Amino acid sequence: MKTHACTFPAPAIARRYARDVRDATGGRACRERYWTRWSAERHLRLMDEAGIGFSLLSLSSPGVHFGDDATARALARRMNDVAAATAARRPDRFGYFAVLPLPDTDGALAELDRAFHQLGARGVILLTNNAGHYLGDPRLHPVLAELDRLGAVVLLHPTSCTGCENLALGRPRPMIEFLFDTARTVVDFILSGAAERCPRLRIIVPHAGGVLPLPVDRVELFRSIHGESADRRTVAELLGTFHYDLAGTPSAPQLAALRSVAGQDRLLYGSDYAWTRHEQVLRAIGMLDRSLRPDAGGSWRRLTNRNARRLLASGPPNEPHHPAGSGS
Repeated sequence: MKTHACTFPAPAIARRYARDVRDATGGRACRERYWTRWSAERHLRLMDEAGIGFSLLSLSSPGVHFGDDATARALARRMNDVAAATAARRPDRFGYFAVLPLPDTDGALAELDRAFHQLGARGVILLTNNAGHYLGDPRLHPVLAELDRLGAVVLLHPTSCTGCENLALGRPRPMIEFLFDTARTVVDFILSGAAERCPRLRIIVPHAGGVLPLPVDRVELFRSIHGESADRRTVAELLGTFHYDLAGTPSAPQLAALRSVAGQDRLLYGSDYAWTRHEQVLRAIGMLDRSLRPDAGGSWRRLTNRNARRLLASGPPNEPHHPAGSGS
């Protein structure tokens, strides 16, 4: 089972989505040379070749919000409707995580309610930042509080940050900057107190944690310098409560760094397909075959499958709920 698969639910929708993004951003969000082409048929061929039984689909960067709330709400509805229909056609192979039109919190709360209680979403995908608003931003608190009430699974996915044109130095943004934006939002989630205010959230951090394990001691040092209470929960302790998918480049050094903050019971498989191409997914699986040895024996496939089933075993409640201020 894989928990991180990036998708556009049909070629026609993909073209419309790309056009909407380009129109809304003047082309700024679509400058990568490679623009994914996804179909359920291609995805199933990969799954069969790679021995993957079930995938949770999600729409990743650049998301659905490009400045206009009404446009973002309509695009989120369209993408979730098609993702839900794709999962309904093959419930034995696909589920999906809903996309929300953040930073429009009212629109996000309304779409969250619809996706969970009408469309059967298994969780949500949240970008590392939404128009510069990171997970610790008070503007996002109502959405995080509702997700926490539901005990929802939340897959994080990196995206470009404000000023990314300068930070990327002319190179592909996912190459380096995406990993740092993941660290930025997770550290903000912890230091803002949001992680402890929302203990029922089931967070999935992508790409084997990226660079996250490395600055842990430095962040903790600065917390001490700034006079935070000595009996606080440490960054490392809170990182150990999250889950981590193995999409990207799960090499032995990367996994060793991740092990410093997370046990093997927190590892999940993710392919990042279709942004990660078919042949690259197969190479990454080979990398896992060489570099990940479960402590209790057996295979990493069995380990991550067991972890994913346990994570998804208790989904959000089915009864409709309409939080205050969730008008569409």
